[in-house]
Amino acid sequence: MKRIKNKYDLVVVGGGHAGIEASLIAQKMGINVVLVSMDTKSVGRMSCNPAIGGLAKGQMVKELDVLGGHMAMFADMCTLQSKTLNLSKGRSVWSPRSQIDKIKYEKTVQKHIKRVGLPVLKGEAVSITEKGGKIKSVVLSSGEEIFCVSAILTCGTFLNGLIHIGEKKIKAGRMGEENSIGITESLQSLGFLSGRLKTGTPPRIKRSSVDWSSGEPGFGDKKPKPLSYHTKKFIPKDEPCFAFRTNKKTHDLILKNINKSPMYSGDIDSSGPRYCPSIEDKVYKFSHNPSHILQLEPEWTNSEQIYVNGFSTSLPEDIQLKCLKSVKGLENVEFLRPGYAIEYDFFFPSQLKNTLETKKIEGLFFAGQINGTSGYEEASSQGLMAGINASLKIKKEKELRLKRNDAYIGVLIDDLVIKDTNEPYRMFTSRAEYRLTLRSDNADLRLTKKGIDIGLVSKDRSIIFNEKSSNLQKIYSKMDKLTITPSKISKFGVNIAKDGISRSAIQILGQNSVNMSKI
Repeated sequence: MKRIKNKYDLVVVGGGHAGIEASLIAQKMGINVVLVSMDTKSVGRMSCNPAIGGLAKGQMVKELDVLGGHMAMFADMCTLQSKTLNLSKGRSVWSPRSQIDKIKYEKTVQKHIKRVGLPVLKGEAVSITEKGGKIKSVVLSSGEEIFCVSAILTCGTFLNGLIHIGEKKIKAGRMGEENSIGITESLQSLGFLSGRLKTGTPPRIKRSSVDWSSGEPGFGDKKPKPLSYHTKKFIPKDEPCFAFRTNKKTHDLILKNINKSPMYSGDIDSSGPRYCPSIEDKVYKFSHNPSHILQLEPEWTNSEQIYVNGFSTSLPEDIQLKCLKSVKGLENVEFLRPGYAIEYDFFFPSQLKNTLETKKIEGLFFAGQINGTSGYEEASSQGLMAGINASLKIKKEKELRLKRNDAYIGVLIDDLVIKDTNEPYRMFTSRAEYRLTLRSDNADLRLTKKGIDIGLVSKDRSIIFNEKSSNLQKIYSKMDKLTITPSKISKFGVNIAKDGISRSAIQILGQNSVNMSKI
């Protein structure tokens, strides 16, 4: 076994969203860290949908930004369209979402990594070694051994990954990239319990083969707001996405050929994402719906490649094409790449502490899809927390634990380590019982102080936060002292009990149809 000359405090395995956040935050905290990736050119790649944020996910992106994460900042630099979802509902479920230029995002991440001097090593991790219940090293397929104090595994869908397209099977971590063999077996030999999960991705189609006049365009907010608190100037493009609809012919084709889908033929036994179902599942399980929406989304500026959101599938390629051609406006559609399902290994997250350190081996952390989650934002949030806690452990300082009433990230980790999962875990606002206070617009007020205490927040951001907190307190105190009677407030169209009791501005603000401009 060869030995790499340098010993690192921390080795991060995997160059996806979890690995990026883990390694960058560790470096920011002064840790001697190296990022190991099978393909250094794919670091930061958005392998599935071209968007960041969304329901509950947008809240997590804001939270990780406050705690020193990078996803929100990278996203703001690559935004094609910015939109806040759920504006017709209460503030607690307002969720920012950005359509992203995938190519620019990947380049932006890699450029930043190069600029800050984060060491990136090309190699395939195949096993870990331990001594006395503590992590000792990470071993690569080349035979090289990297000694470390801590290690974070962020292996994504690469662990014994197997792609399904109808009856066709391809051993891969994602389309066009090799899977990873060895880590699963190494961890199993150390007593870790693993399982298999499945996720999928829709076809990519040619822009020029679509009749766009048949689709309904959707644009972003007129006054878009950035995801990152660090973004000072945010004037994104507003490239539209287009909504198309499946129909009876589409559904009949799917049902006629559903036995050719690995999920229904028995080829795939593992659980898929219940809340992001394949088109086969939608048609079969929700047969009362006459049609389903397909959102056609650009993958980068002026891209010929279009992402068919809502058509995740593992049907044979020819059937996929026939189904899409049955949709009005897609009669002449051409594939750039078919949709596919992918099976991969994961490790039950109940084997972790809520710092994301494993219970069996001290200094070993898991983050991302290896813990059974699904989504860029869930992965990044775990990577950030694993990176922070691994760094604090190395520095022999108190770990950071977020509770359910602190952040969506706290809900995510709590659900994973206590409730476990037997299906790909996805965050929703409904999972957070404290969602009224875990809003996307107050992430800085909730978490900045925690970041300052650990040294994750810059001096400039600390000053801005302290000024904001001070001003809010002054406004709150003034509103608490200002009072008005029921008869006077009625002149402003606010109806309250005519009991003669004066109420403060804070109490009045709690009434329906009252906002700060009326106060």
